[in-house]
Amino acid sequence: MFSTSLKTGILALGMLSLVVISCKNTQSVISSEKTPLSVDFEKYQLDNGLQVILHQDKSDPIIALAIQYGVGSNREVTGRTGFAHLFEHMLFQESENVPQDQFFKIIQDAGGTLNGGTWKDGTVYYEVVPKNAMETVMWLESDRMGFLINTVTQAAFANQQEVVQNEKRQRVDNNPYGHTGYVIDKNIYPEGHPYNWQVIGELEDLQNATVEDVKEFYDRFYGPNNATLVLAGDFETADAKKMIEKYFGEIKRRQEVKPLTPQRVTLSETKRLYHEDNFATAPQLTMVWPTLEQYTDDAYALDVLGEILSKGKKAPLYKVLVKEKDLTSNTRAYNSSKELAGDFRISITANNGVDLDAIEAGITEAFARFEKDGVSDRDIERVKAGLETQFYNGISSVLGKSFQLASYNVFTGDPGYITKDIENIKKVSKEDVMRVYNKYIKGKSYVMTSFVPKGQIELIAENSEKAKVVEEEITENVDLDEAEEVTEIVKTPSNFDRSTPPVVGDSPELSIPEIWTKTLDNGMKVSGIHQDKIPVATFSLVIEGGHLLDNMQKNGVANLMSDILMEGTANKTPEELEEEIELLGASINMYTTRESIVIRGNTLTRNLQKTLDLVTEILLEPRWDEEELTRLKTKTINQIERSDANPNAVANRVYNRILYGDDHIFSYPTSGTAESVKSITMQDLKNFYNSNFSPSVSTFQIVGKIDKDEVIKDLRTLEERWKAKNVTIPEFPIPSSRDKSSLYFVDIPNAKQSVINIGYISIPRTDKDFYPVEVMNYKLGGSFSGNVNLILREEKGYTYGARTSFSGSKLPGTFTASSSVRTNTTGESVKIFRDEITNYKNGISAEDLEFTKNALIKSNARRFETQASLLGMLQQINQYDLPDNYIENEEKIVRNMNLQEHKVLANKYLDASKMAYVIVGDAETQYEQFKDMGFDEVKLVDKNGDEVNPENLKK
Repeated sequence: MFSTSLKTGILALGMLSLVVISCKNTQSVISSEKTPLSVDFEKYQLDNGLQVILHQDKSDPIIALAIQYGVGSNREVTGRTGFAHLFEHMLFQESENVPQDQFFKIIQDAGGTLNGGTWKDGTVYYEVVPKNAMETVMWLESDRMGFLINTVTQAAFANQQEVVQNEKRQRVDNNPYGHTGYVIDKNIYPEGHPYNWQVIGELEDLQNATVEDVKEFYDRFYGPNNATLVLAGDFETADAKKMIEKYFGEIKRRQEVKPLTPQRVTLSETKRLYHEDNFATAPQLTMVWPTLEQYTDDAYALDVLGEILSKGKKAPLYKVLVKEKDLTSNTRAYNSSKELAGDFRISITANNGVDLDAIEAGITEAFARFEKDGVSDRDIERVKAGLETQFYNGISSVLGKSFQLASYNVFTGDPGYITKDIENIKKVSKEDVMRVYNKYIKGKSYVMTSFVPKGQIELIAENSEKAKVVEEEITENVDLDEAEEVTEIVKTPSNFDRSTPPVVGDSPELSIPEIWTKTLDNGMKVSGIHQDKIPVATFSLVIEGGHLLDNMQKNGVANLMSDILMEGTANKTPEELEEEIELLGASINMYTTRESIVIRGNTLTRNLQKTLDLVTEILLEPRWDEEELTRLKTKTINQIERSDANPNAVANRVYNRILYGDDHIFSYPTSGTAESVKSITMQDLKNFYNSNFSPSVSTFQIVGKIDKDEVIKDLRTLEERWKAKNVTIPEFPIPSSRDKSSLYFVDIPNAKQSVINIGYISIPRTDKDFYPVEVMNYKLGGSFSGNVNLILREEKGYTYGARTSFSGSKLPGTFTASSSVRTNTTGESVKIFRDEITNYKNGISAEDLEFTKNALIKSNARRFETQASLLGMLQQINQYDLPDNYIENEEKIVRNMNLQEHKVLANKYLDASKMAYVIVGDAETQYEQFKDMGFDEVKLVDKNGDEVNPENLKK
């Protein structure tokens, strides 16, 4: 479950080509290509008011069901906030005919996935399952729409209150700048405005909410007459309509929900506020202007304004704040228009120690430059060019199409509004961009926040007042009435027996797409899959080595290599290269992993050759720009230092250091340390490039509407110019097996949550046992229905989520159990992890093994739908030299696993008495208890994993 500010409507492009068929009517946008994309749908309405949209797509044997309710936090009132998001959680608990905690298990057992989301303007629930489970999904969704309210007991309600509060701690209270949204919304939207509070709600309101409050909220907003159901995928229309009528048709209408009208706001004066942030390590300035609601002409122009002001090297904010003044390494400006109102934001996280007055002055200077230089036609063209690719990528899955159709229907009344959306984007002109800048930004009042690290108040922008921020006090769980938990649930009458789940038919047969391969003359292996769903190609070029080739004394060279190569070429400045990519509607990114450097791209098929020509130029004609290297080093050091403010990043850093030891490169972050990055020179990068970039250790993977011969032809220049060389990947000693349980505690004073990482080094991906142990782990913590999550989240309410996993590559990876838990449950949570890992060695039930088999085998129907998933499969095959049908072999492993084999694997690879336990949290209140919990050693360490004296803890 997630709460977010989902963008309503999918951006699509000007100059694009679409045909949208809406209720048998054809609307068209003339295409520059002769084969326009079609999105067919049928819309109708049940007698109870439920709006239904059907879209057939038989390219994969799966279906997606999305139900969007017209209720977000905008339907709440002051004093009763957070209900929409809280109810999103409640609807996953149980319903009258679906037992507690079974929603996830039933869908996973069918081979599917599910989730839900709440934002200011709506709530959506969705499932993606093999097509044979369509009726199961109808049963589940209809049961929580019409047959849920009698299950909302005090016990279930109190548990989800705790889960939601843990989500708030994880996303807000325990994160740098987590309270920014709260401060801004409280000051830009007046008391009583539906956007005045956060989606997750006010803590006090969550704690004071009663079952009666929530039941009344459900009755008002979760009826069929306030919902849109979208079914997309491989189904027969007559069968789908019959099922929808059976399961949803009898649900009674509820209270009528009146449409909301826009509630724009204005500011009579500028508000300047500051907050000392417990987690931030660098100051951050945010400026926000009120704008207007979505789907208005000005909203489209404001979207483009945000792109032009901040995105890319031509942007005035970038030029002034990054390139010229070196005040930050990144600029961000964007418009956020929603159902009722909107706002335009500029957010700048400054370099460490920078006074935010300098940032404010820099923004003012950037505005002046923007006013002077204006907007060019080429600026408008490059901003629009990528929207076609974005649109196609957005509808590449049945779930993506479900979201699009539902969103447009809810907010515009027309699922086919995409054509109007496209036209609105197309008609934005440079004059429109300047006009909205003058109308909404220039000289207008705004809200400005200065968030600075605790104790660095001198960095705030002058004339700022202290913001009101509610800091949570951690309390114990609510005591529940045990008797109330077993109260018999009264069932709502139905026209048929809903207590029995529908019979699920035979699962679709596994059908692995055909893979073609070719080894080029320079030694690079090329492989691909033809997929003609959308006119887009996705590709990756993987160069082995990456972080493994780093020098420990100058760690971070590989990471900087993947950055510097994207900063122009010998014949193109950084600005020119960026613009060339954008004008193709393409994206090209380069990044470093532990074992490789990856160039990844996405482009319209018709532009593939031009895109690959740019990849060749990037790869073979480095610019080696000293000015850009200086900027990149500053950016990287900022990121490293800011990671100290992220408890999860700290936990992972310390965990790797402890497990791999000082003699293994995996003990060191891929990004390097602040000290090592400072020492890196351009010559270091050139040496790395000359020694380690070779087609002999590279593979190229591609998926899309393109054939083998075309790809090989498009790669010919790279094949001819890129010569092979010998590259040796170094080997590092793997530490000997641990022989004791050690607890390492990292102090984050006043932390609201503790981050827990538990585990040790296990086996590589290439080990014959690797996939079997992944299967073995599934019920322990490999899914939402894993034992550790069911206990720590669903039973105890201590966390937002808990997981266990095996990670491995060509080198031994780790077994890791992890979670973020409420601070005062740290000790008990660690004990639960330890006990569950230990008890798992006693074996699982036949029912749990059957659930594991179903979840893993049946989910293969969803495995080949998107280009991203197919590209990942190709990379796996090439990285580990797997057969093309390795997924078939994995299915056999799952099918053949028995209870004894499962138990043997658990006993061989799980030993809680030899694991490292890393805790990142408030040591003053949580550290001492671990000395009495049976660990072989308990140590206090710093954020780099070095031991410190416990006497240094604040008293």
